[in-house]
Amino acid sequence: MGERYLKSVRLLAECLQGFERFSGESVRACGLTHAQFDIIATLGNTAGMTYKELGERTLITKGTLTGVIDRLEQKGLVAREQSSEDKRSFFVRLTPTGEDTFRQAFPVVVAHGKKLFETYSDADFEALDASLLRLRQLIAGAGAAASPNS
Repeated sequence: MGERYLKSVRLLAECLQGFERFSGESVRACGLTHAQFDIIATLGNTAGMTYKELGERTLITKGTLTGVIDRLEQKGLVAREQSSEDKRSFFVRLTPTGEDTFRQAFPVVVAHGKKLFETYSDADFEALDASLLRLRQLIAGAGAAASPNS
């Protein structure tokens, strides 16, 4: 018989996949992929940010980030500027078209996602958040403990 935690990990993965399918409807209706929406939503209402900041604030892996930004730039939704201080670093911001896309897409995607949680009470959210935060801390701690520098 398998380890007990595997059942929970599978359930967590199924929830993530299901949520991505559910939210994907509204994201695709806006002409974006999940990763593109993540960048647009993160850059919205900001003056822009560096690749490093985007990597820290989105769910996109470092290796995927450049390709997503390339495609958004091709669509005219973001602009990239090389840092004057560090020629290896780039600053990314929404273009006026990107700002329009953010103002149109963000409320649609959020409203769609909100439907999924309309039966959740504050207590439900607090319990879910507490469990997920605890799991995230355990994972982060295990990662730090496995690091050769620790």
